[in-house]
Parts: sequence; structure tokens; C-alpha cells
Amino acid sequence: MNLLLVEDDLVLGKAISRGLTEAGHECQWERNGRRGLEQANSQQFDAVILDLMLPDLSGQEVLATLRSQGVRVPVLVLTAMSSVEDRVQGLKAGADDYLVKPFAFAELVARLEAICRRTTDRPSSLLQVGPLTLNLTNRRVTRGDVELTLTPTEFSLLEFLMRYDGQVVTRKMLCEHLWDSDWEGVTNVIEVHINRLRGKIDRGQSDPMIHTVRGRGYVLRAV
Repeated sequence: MNLLLVEDDLVLGKAISRGLTEAGHECQWERNGRRGLEQANSQQFDAVILDLMLPDLSGQEVLATLRSQGVRVPVLVLTAMSSVEDRVQGLKAGADDYLVKPFAFAELVARLEAICRRTTDRPSSLLQVGPLTLNLTNRRVTRGDVELTLTPTEFSLLEFLMRYDGQVVTRKMLCEHLWDSDWEGVTNVIEVHINRLRGKIDRGQSDPMIHTVRGRGYVLRAV
């Protein structure tokens, strides 16, 4: 497993990092919440081990920010707070599991393996059509070597088009997916979002990927 550990306690952090490395896993250790958040957003990890009591940015804030940004990486929370209410709040905030200090290292590894197994049973977090790649975990989109910056609406729109790779997607389908409402009267709004998305994806490219099918809708095709 490729793991991110966010733990400010030097003794515990060193013990966990060393133990995971000796067990054959990769472990990147960050000692404050802000750095942990940056790494979770910029790299691909199989799971994050997150302490709640962190300097700079609390574990709760890190977790809430990750989930609000759509980052779906499994998170195992470590905490000294053992009440049922604390555990429930952590799980509701988006944690996949909860481990109270002190704990046995074997239990930590077992819980990490369990949440990673659950993740592999989910639909793939990576969509690819030709040179275009969309990562649902860290919400990164690239065309070839170029990373694209999309708005949340553009990201959702592209995800939908990629799931229907090579098939015509009607304006009605797009409207119901994006806004869960009737499509009549918002055709121009959809066209605006499509044109903006097309401008970002196809800018500087000789082979466009988003095509308009007159009278029907749009289709994304690999080049």
C-alpha cells in the first residue's frame, strides 16, 4: 500500500512510519494538517492515516476539506478521544474507520487493509478516453501531459461524457445529471458549459474530442 500518515507526535509517527515501511508498504509522513492536506490533494495514495489533534489545521478540518473537494481516498482516523459521540462524528465527517490510541500495530495494518479492500470493490476512480484522463479521487484532469483546471460543473459534465464514451449524450440527460431538473429552457446554459469545457480540453489541439451532434446532443470521442 502507498500510505500518507498525518501525525504530529514524533514518537508515534516514527513508530508507525517505520513499522509500515518494514512491512513492505510505502509511507509518507507529514507532521501538520496543512502539509497533509496538500499531499492528499496532489498525490495518489491508497489510504490516509489521519490524527485528529494536529497543529496548524485540525484533522477534522483536513477531512472535511478533502471530502468537500471530492477526494475519495480512504481515511483511517487516529485519536485519543474514545467516546461514542466522537467516533460517530468522525465517521459522519467522512472517515472510513476510526482507531483509538493506544492501539496495536497489527490492528492498524488490519484496518488499513480492510478499508483498502472496500475501495477496490467500488467503481474505478480513474476514467480514461484516449489522451484524456479524469481522476475521481483527487479531481485532476489531464489531456496528455497537460493538466486542465475545471470548475465543479465542468468536472461533472466531463465525467458524464466520459462514462458515455463514444455515445451521444442528449441535452436532457446532461440537465438531469447536473441539476436534476427539466431541460427545457436551459439549452443555452448547457451550451455555454459545453463550449467552455471544449475550449479547455481542445485548446491548442489539432484533434477535437467533444463533438456536437446536431439535433441530438454531444459526444466525446477518443482521437
